[in-house]
Amino acid sequence: MIPIAFVQSLASIDGITKVLPFLKPLIQMKKVKSIIQGFLPGIALKIFLAVLPTILMMMSKIEGLRSLSSLDRRSAAKYHLFLLINVFLGSIITGAAFQQLHKFLNQSPSEIPITVGVAIPMKGTFFITYIMVDGWAGIAAEILRLVPLILFHLKNTFLVKTEQDRDQAMDPGCIAFASSEPRIQLYFLLGLVYAVVTPFVLPFIIVFFAFAYVVFRHQIINVYDQNYESAAAFWPDVHRRVVIGLVISQLLLMGLLSTKSIAKSTPVLLILPVLTIWFHRFCKGRFESAFVKFPLQDAVVKDTLERATEPNLNLKAYLQDAYVHPVFRNIEIEKAAAVDEEENNPLVETKRNSRMSSKTASAAGGMTPETATKDAAGRI
Repeated sequence: MIPIAFVQSLASIDGITKVLPFLKPLIQMKKVKSIIQGFLPGIALKIFLAVLPTILMMMSKIEGLRSLSSLDRRSAAKYHLFLLINVFLGSIITGAAFQQLHKFLNQSPSEIPITVGVAIPMKGTFFITYIMVDGWAGIAAEILRLVPLILFHLKNTFLVKTEQDRDQAMDPGCIAFASSEPRIQLYFLLGLVYAVVTPFVLPFIIVFFAFAYVVFRHQIINVYDQNYESAAAFWPDVHRRVVIGLVISQLLLMGLLSTKSIAKSTPVLLILPVLTIWFHRFCKGRFESAFVKFPLQDAVVKDTLERATEPNLNLKAYLQDAYVHPVFRNIEIEKAAAVDEEENNPLVETKRNSRMSSKTASAAGGMTPETATKDAAGRI
């Protein structure tokens, strides 16, 4: 929360004048002031977040995860937690960075939803700006792919020497699940929270999701070359984060209503988080095994095919070294099929004349080997 609070405080007019007082005459200009108030906070936050996925991916690699899908899932979980705490909650409760943070930490836990609920409507304008700067501009940058285009021309000019180098320079890569999916879920969370509090935010979120669906569908089908297929292993994590967003929106709505004249009806909303968490546990117990375990029906089909294709297979003998590297197995190296075929098929005599024998006959006056043999016998 501290990095985002610091960035948000510096991206305001008061923060800039405190750090750079010599820019005060320039900041007081109407056009410059409107730009700072409207776009600078979102741009500063975007620059800071652009470097974050790379750092989180390095942290996931240090943990010892080996598969690409597990690295993406772990990095996406970290990035979503960062966006939730720093971008969403941090942007709501931080005005003057450390003063608001000190107030937030020293109050009782029961007052946290009330404090955040009061601050949510006040930050509606900021999140509209953030959606336009990060969401809309991000979708446009995704379809343009300007940075990969520039990198391709630079590689093509200075590094490409062979066709293989050209193919490597034109490699589009794969979609960044570790950064794209948490950002989409952040906008989903904003839609859940502001649907009741400030509905004016919803059109901007709807426009983002409409363009995101069209653009990412096109990119996945026609552009990206995915490195792996995880069989929907991402979905349990996505479902859990959707449920977390629902619970957060319900708690913040309770905090907001507790400050209004209808505070007595707030306890009625307590049943919503309970039902949401129960629904999540039900879905986890009912469907999670399908994403983390091999389906029993597919296993039966696979066993049936193996019995039909290899009826004499000794399964115990096969499993003794099935998971051992071929180098460490006590078996002879299998010969190529073509070599075995040549060894098992010896040469057979044929009456057909070869080209070499024909050439020899021509050189000997047009006589064939049979004619030459008869001639020699007659002379004897």
